Amino acid sequence: MHIFKLLKTFLQVNIQMSLAYRADTVVNMLLNLMWLGWELLSLSIIFANTNTLGGWGPGELITLLGVFRMVNTLMSAFIWPNTEKFNASVRDGSFDYNLLMPVDSMFLVTFSRITVWRAWEMLLAIGLLVSGISISRDLISLPGFLGFLLLVISGMLIIYSLWIVLIALTFWFTKFDNNVTILQALMDAGRYPISVYPVWLRIIVTFIIPIGVATTIPVQALRGELAGPQVLLFAGVGVIGFWLASRVWRAGVKRYSGASS
Repeated sequence: MHIFKLLKTFLQVNIQMSLAYRADTVVNMLLNLMWLGWELLSLSIIFANTNTLGGWGPGELITLLGVFRMVNTLMSAFIWPNTEKFNASVRDGSFDYNLLMPVDSMFLVTFSRITVWRAWEMLLAIGLLVSGISISRDLISLPGFLGFLLLVISGMLIIYSLWIVLIALTFWFTKFDNNVTILQALMDAGRYPISVYPVWLRIIVTFIIPIGVATTIPVQALRGELAGPQVLLFAGVGVIGFWLASRVWRAGVKRYSGASS
C-alpha cells in the first residue's frame, strides 16, 4: 500500500507539471500522431511491392507495431526521462537523498519522473493491436492471448532490466553519460520481425540486447506459434533478467561514495 501511495503522489506531481505546459503536451500528442501516420505509410509502401515481409503480412506487422509502441511507451514514459537526472545525481552527490528515503532506491530512480501524456500513445498502441488482429483475421485462442500478455510484461521487464544495468554502470564510470545510447538506438529494431534482419543483427536483438524478444516473440505467442513451455521459458528470461539487474544495482549502490567524499 505504501508503494501505491507513493506512485499516486508521483503521478499527481507529474500531472501538475504537464498541465503547467499544456501547449507542449498538445504539440507532443500531435507529433505522436504524425509519426504514427508515417509508420503506417511506410508499411503501406512496403506492402505495395510485396505480399509479405519476412513471412509476416500487413496485419501481423501492424500488430507488431502495436506491441513495439507499448514497449516504447514504457521506456518513454518512465525510463528515458529519469536517465539524465540519475547520471547527474551520481556526479553531484544528490543521489544521497534517494538513499535516505525509506523506499527502495531503484524504485525512486524509475518513477520519480513520469511523462504523463504518453498514456495517449498507449491508447494508440492498443488501437493498432486491435486493427492488426482484425486485418490478419487470425483466430486468437485464450492460451495464446494469455501467453501474449505474459510475454509483453516479460519483454518490458527485460528492457527495463537492461536499462537498470546500463545506468548502474555510472556508479563505476561517473562520466558515463551515453550509457543508454545503444539501447535507445536499437529500440527501433523492434518495429519489424526478427526474421527480416541479417544473422549478425538477429543475434544482437535476440541475445545481447533482446529487443526482438520484447516485441516479435509476444506476437508469435498471440498467433499460436509458441508452445506452453516456450512461453514459460521466455517469461523466465524476464524474471532472471530483473533479478540480475537488481544484483548489479545493489553492487553499484555499495560502490557509491556520496557527496561527502
